[in-house]
This record gives sequence, C-alpha cells and structure tokens, in this order.
Amino acid sequence: MNTVPPAPRVTSFTCEKRPATGSRGMVVTNHPLASAAGSQMLLVGGNAVDAAVAALFALTVVEPMMVGILGGGVAHIRMTDGRHVVLDGLSTAPLRATADMYDCLSDEIGKQRDVRDRENVVGPKAVAVPGALAGWCEALARFGTLRLAEVLQPAIALAERGFVVTPYLSNCIADNATDLARDPGLSALLLPEGKAMAAGARLVQPDYAASLRLIAEMGPTALYDGPLGKALTEFMAAKGGLIGPDDLAAYKVETREPVRGSYRGHEIVGPPPPSSSGVHIAQMLNILEGYDIGPLGFGSPDAIHLLAEALKIAFADRAVATADPAFVEVPVARLIDKAYAAERRALIKLDRAQDWKAGLSGGESADTTHVTVADSDGNVVTATQTINGLFGACTQIPGTGMLTNNYMFNFDPHPGRALSIAPGKRVFTSMAPMIVLKDGKLAFALGLPGGLRIFPSALQAIVNLIDHGMSLQEAVEAPRIWTEGGVLELEEAFPEPVAEALRARGHRILRMPRIAGGMNAIRFNEDGTLTGAACWRADGTPVAISGGLARVGARFTI
Repeated sequence: MNTVPPAPRVTSFTCEKRPATGSRGMVVTNHPLASAAGSQMLLVGGNAVDAAVAALFALTVVEPMMVGILGGGVAHIRMTDGRHVVLDGLSTAPLRATADMYDCLSDEIGKQRDVRDRENVVGPKAVAVPGALAGWCEALARFGTLRLAEVLQPAIALAERGFVVTPYLSNCIADNATDLARDPGLSALLLPEGKAMAAGARLVQPDYAASLRLIAEMGPTALYDGPLGKALTEFMAAKGGLIGPDDLAAYKVETREPVRGSYRGHEIVGPPPPSSSGVHIAQMLNILEGYDIGPLGFGSPDAIHLLAEALKIAFADRAVATADPAFVEVPVARLIDKAYAAERRALIKLDRAQDWKAGLSGGESADTTHVTVADSDGNVVTATQTINGLFGACTQIPGTGMLTNNYMFNFDPHPGRALSIAPGKRVFTSMAPMIVLKDGKLAFALGLPGGLRIFPSALQAIVNLIDHGMSLQEAVEAPRIWTEGGVLELEEAFPEPVAEALRARGHRILRMPRIAGGMNAIRFNEDGTLTGAACWRADGTPVAISGGLARVGARFTI
C-alpha cells in the first residue's frame, strides 16, 4: 500500500441543515413540497417507487427550471427482494438529426459545444426526444403499487392552486431572464411586467395543470401518441425543430443492469453507460483503495491531491466510456478492473500534480434535480432527472405549460467522434444515482445534480462516509473539489493553507462558492431506522415517517 506524509491541516466545517430520522419511510428531494408529495404516497400505503414518481411530478411544478416531463433521466431502483434495476429514460437525438446539423465555432477544451446562434442551447433545434414521462410511467407500472392518477394529484394541486416562489427559483428566473423573454409563454408566466417573479410571489400554472390531468387520464400515451405529443410536434414543425410523431412513437425506456464495484468491504452499485457514474466511481475508488485515505484527514492537501489525480485519470478515460452503448463499444470491464486501477495508480506522483491525457469535457449542464426515497419494506429509489440547462431550451409548448429540454447540447456537434450526433442516439450523462451496500445490506443511497461534476461529487460523499466516518449530513454538505483543464477548483470552505500546499504541488487553484448541486441521501441504520439529509446547495428537504397505526385491539374508553 502506498503511503504519504502526514497532513499539515484538516478542514473543519459546520453543517447548515439538520437530518431527519424515521422508521417507516424517508423522502428526500430538492424542494420541500416535492418531499411532501412523496411522503403523502407513503402515508396512503404506497411504496418507494410511488413516492419517487409523485415527487418527480411535483418537482416539474415547483422546480420548473430543473426538471420536466419533456426531459430525461436515470432511475436506480432496488426492490425489497434485492433486485437492482436501472431505468434509462434519457433523451435521444431526433431521427432527423445529423452529425453536422450545427455550425461549430470552436474545438478548444471547454468550447467544443459552441455553435452559431446557440442553436443547441436555446430554441427548438436544441430539443431532444423526451424520455422522462415514459421512464416515470414505466417505473410506476412495473414496480409501483398506486395508480398514475393518484400519484399525480399533488402535482396537479400545486399547479392549479400555485405555490410560493423560493429565493432559489426567483434567482434562477432572474439569471435567465434574457432567454426566457424570447418565449411569449414563459415571459408571461415568469416575467410579469418584464421582471423576474420575486421570492414570496405565488406561481400558478393552469395550462400545465390541464396537461397533468390529461396524463392522469391517458397515461404516457397523452404525449407519445396523443394531444400533448401533437402540440409538441406541430410546434417543432412550425419553428424549425426536428421532433416528429415518429420520434415519439419510437421512443423506448431502456432497462439496464447496474455496474458493481467494491471498496473497503462495501459494494458500490451505480448506473452503466451512457451514464459515466457507475464505471468511473468504481474506477476512482479502485485507485484510492491503494491508499490509506482515512488517516490523511478530510480536507488535507494529501487527501485532496489524491482525489484530484484519481478524478483526472477517470476523465482522461471517460471519453471512451460515456457514449450510448448501442452506438459505441464501451470497455466497462477493463475500466472497473482493479488490476487496471493498479496500473494507473502506479503513475501517480504523491508530491506533484500531473496532466493526464484529456477526455472530451464541458458538455453537460449543471441544472438537474435528484430524489432519494426508501420505504419500510426495503424498496429504494435514487433518481436523477433534468431538462438539462436552466429552464431547458427556454421554450414552452403553447397551451400546455410544458417546458422543453435542451439535451442536444450534450452531444458533440463535431462529426466523427464517439459523442457526435446520430439519429436515435441516446445522450450521455454524469448522473450518479448510487446505492452502497455492506455485507449485502443497504448502507446508503445518494445522488445530486451538477452536470460533469455529479459523479466526482458523489465519489467524494462515498469517501467521506467510508473513509472519514462522517455523519450523513456532514457527507452531503462537506466542501467539494473538481478539476478540469489543469485547474483544481476548491469550494471556499477549504482554508487557504490547504490551497497553498496544493499550489506547491503544481495545482492551479480556483476558489468557487459552490461545486455541483444539492445532494440528498439516505442512510440505513443498524437499528432499522432511516436517516435522510439534504445539503445547503439547494432547497433540499428530508421528510421522515415514523409512528403508525394504533395497537391491534386498542379501544377508546371513557
């Protein structure tokens, strides 16, 4: 085992939120009203899948900048019998899409996806075929217990009656006001009198409520072969978008086997390609397993240096492991092999930062959402969903309230590459809905938004829990690192002496107020209780359920 010198200083930090603990269920999402919607399903007798789907529909109302039924995502489901299933509801390129459909402006690192008029970011040509609604409905039909109409009720009520805008949502609207103003529907909804809705205002979405009612009636057919789909495709045809009825009819949710790795006696289970997380979290943990990370101390220069080098190695390899496996051969077995990790680990210099052969990067939005849910029977859902950029393509389908995704941004607009556009090709993603087990029993489940920074942040939380012995709340709130293009980003909570020590090793340091988004997680305690935690980076809220019905035979007497 490699050793490193003692750490000069370890970071301490104060958690801003508090966890919740319950015995009969836990719902953690990035908005309190979505957590309430999920917990409502558990309280009426539903399972974790029912709760997760209800929470996701509610999030489309209260976090419209992050998630929508015209988006896509990945759900990792573990059933009470121990089965793990990954449902891939990621978006696909339209059948009319071509590898050269955009006019590329640059091939520099970080600018590979810049195209003329931002056509892959804003407007109809940025929209990929939606998979979110299909994925949620399939999860409910296969693994849930409640009817679709029932799990939709909280979201419908929130859209019809409205909800109070949080400062987070208000800031997101203000930050994207210019793009939102281009769309008449979004401008009228979110920019009254030309100004971003203020925190404390009530947002009511009657058109979207009607669309959700239609889905409650017709199921996913409402979009994939019904009136909502007709509205979408007619808008695309009129505005230069590429999605047609044949795209909607052809869309299919993929059921995938998870990637499994091991780390210090724990089993690490995550999604496979086109998601990066399962492969590269396993790869990075394999590299780190050769070091005694715990005694180095969280936040020490030594620990951060090793994390950064492992992260750079993973991203150097990532270019061959993130594309749709139906189009590109992905060497999963090689990348998660411990012998391969040993080869890569041997190249790490303990006293010096290195440049590793760079993979393609810079292609994902940080604007996503995540839910983590568990019920008292042992069913667990960890699901990451998005419309990609903030408010997606900043385009609303008239009369429906539906916001479009801008998932075409995730493709490389240059032809002839692993991530280039091809008709029907599924987007790649860094989503990391992870589940960790110890001795075959659930230990914790977690995930977060944050684009390319998602799976490195999930990795750091796993290391925090296993190596540094953190509480769940500490693990999700702990300061994070990220490295790209030769720059090592450090959140501001890391003290300056640590940054100086890293500079001395050759790291170019950039201080950041936030890296990636609001993580939420559940820990499965030895006494059978569940602890839920959400971090300060979003409006995350854990809702725990305890108590229960009266004792059998109990009677009220006067």
